[in-house]
Amino acid sequence: MRIALIHALRHSPPPIEAAFARLWPEARLMNLLDDSLSADLARDGALTPAMTGRFQALARYAVGTGADGILFTCSAFGPCIEAVQRDYPRLPVLKPNEAMVEEAAQLGGRIGLLASFAPTLQSMPPEFPAGITLRPLLAEGALDALNRGDQPAHDALAAEAALQLADCDAIALAQFSLASAAAQVAAATGKPVLTTPDSAVRKLRGLLTGAAAASR
Repeated sequence: MRIALIHALRHSPPPIEAAFARLWPEARLMNLLDDSLSADLARDGALTPAMTGRFQALARYAVGTGADGILFTCSAFGPCIEAVQRDYPRLPVLKPNEAMVEEAAQLGGRIGLLASFAPTLQSMPPEFPAGITLRPLLAEGALDALNRGDQPAHDALAAEAALQLADCDAIALAQFSLASAAAQVAAATGKPVLTTPDSAVRKLRGLLTGAAAASR
């Protein structure tokens, strides 16, 4: 299976590649990165039709390479990804967080939603189903540390922020770039921690290997 990974943050490829290596090493991966998307969103403060068009162009390229599925890895662009899903209704096209949202819904209760990129906390909460109590929280300074290349500081700041979510039943890390902090967040809070990469790989593998088995 050929999986296209489309990124809007340059920090996203390593955590999703690590998740595939652990959970689905047989998959063949390709990476498409346009980190100007996240910069433009931070500058403009809102998604635009032009951004949607750029997502559709990236998806067309991926499909043209023969991709069996597409996984987007930046949580702040939900409506743009939904446009791609409408373009390719027969192809597995996953938002970065949809599989984790499904797993969080199965857990139920009060879910802490931790992000390091502020726009994610605007776009992602509406994707959770009714009945889930969310507590969104920004890990201040974590993304800046990652941009400086200081992974330990990033992970430590995420874990420190997560202490404010100690009254939650579980903690969902809203971005692929936060996955590296999962162990520290779990250790600091004693709570179950969900990550977008692991959830996404589990869902994609189930969709594609199940479809392949059914076609035989």
